[in-house]
Amino acid sequence: MKRILTTPSRRHFLTLSAGAVTAPAILRHTRAYAANPVIKVGYVSPKTGPLAGFAEADDYILAGIREKLAGGLTNNGKTYDVEIIVKDSQSNPNRAAEVASELLLSDEVDIITGAATPDTTNPVADQAEVNGTPCITTDCPWQPYFFGRQGDPVTGFESTYHFFWGLEDVIGAFLDMWGKTDVAKKVGGLFPNDADGNAWGDPELGLPKPFAAAGYELTDPGRYQPLSDDFSNQIQAFKNAGCEIVTGVMIPPDFATFWSQAAQQGFTPKIVTVGKALLFPSVIESLGERGDGLSSEVWWSPNHPFSSSLTGTSAKDLADGYTAATGRPWTQPIGFRHALFEVVADVITRSDDLDSPEAITAAVAATKLDTMVGAVDWSSGPVKNVSKTPLVSGQWQRDGDAVDLKIVANGNAPAIPTTGELKLLA
Repeated sequence: MKRILTTPSRRHFLTLSAGAVTAPAILRHTRAYAANPVIKVGYVSPKTGPLAGFAEADDYILAGIREKLAGGLTNNGKTYDVEIIVKDSQSNPNRAAEVASELLLSDEVDIITGAATPDTTNPVADQAEVNGTPCITTDCPWQPYFFGRQGDPVTGFESTYHFFWGLEDVIGAFLDMWGKTDVAKKVGGLFPNDADGNAWGDPELGLPKPFAAAGYELTDPGRYQPLSDDFSNQIQAFKNAGCEIVTGVMIPPDFATFWSQAAQQGFTPKIVTVGKALLFPSVIESLGERGDGLSSEVWWSPNHPFSSSLTGTSAKDLADGYTAATGRPWTQPIGFRHALFEVVADVITRSDDLDSPEAITAAVAATKLDTMVGAVDWSSGPVKNVSKTPLVSGQWQRDGDAVDLKIVANGNAPAIPTTGELKLLA
């Protein structure tokens, strides 16, 4: 259902107000023109809670974006100021929906954005769809985003658009990496009872069928509850099946619990490739020596051959700038956060009418932009409202006192160079 505007738009109201008030002569002489109209952009991410690692670089990226947009953006010969309003989802989908509703109905944003797993992207997008507000999201595989919202590939959604990779890409990246070894094709799967886990473990749309087609035997003990404190059943099932590989999609606290209990119970897989939990250097460092050699998908790195359409900054310079400013190692969401606002800026400059949600949405749908994370183009599918980005595989390897994420397999995205070779854990 679309929002029905029964009053003049905010920008129209401000323009009328400025013209209706007659200022004293001395003030008219000191103010050459009225203030620029404002485009409000809402942004929701998990600044706190178990998914906070995804938002670790938000402050740095937003500071750079705000500095770049300080002079406004030009649309149809007029300059618009851009105001970015940030809300914390607290890593909770209910909270994400609540703050998205605040942005839409109280702050009256013109565009809403969100990032970091379906726990944020889906409730934000659902609120935007109901209210007919243009929405752009990222940092979530497209299947949990699209099918998790009951999307129909034939019709798609009206107002909500997403860019990221899909489960077919993570499957291809993992198999590409594992295929470089002679490890037994017996895999233990760890899938939580949440949107990501249910998508990754889905027998039809998730990992099981492609794994079987590639000759891998997947042992799936069933869904566990997030923030579980006991993985004994899963570990025993993997030991009984002779699993030499462990995969899945977990939040960092769950993986830390599993990995500690695996050591205690004598389970020593040769490869551990887990999505989401192993993305961040802070998590790997917290695992001590047992963090060395763990592997995951790699969405973005300083070695990706991309640059910003907004600032011209390269991937390496963006990562190096973050480290220099914060003293912390780069993280994968840095590139996608920057790209999210590249797309927003591009949409604002191209929209036929910034007073019309429908026109802004049309500009989103027509996006064809080379960004910090690669091309964003919603005309290319795989379904309406989704644009895919490239994916490779990486392994955390200790380099002196620090660990570094080496790209070890790039068969599905050869333009992204490898920087190391996979080493077995045992």
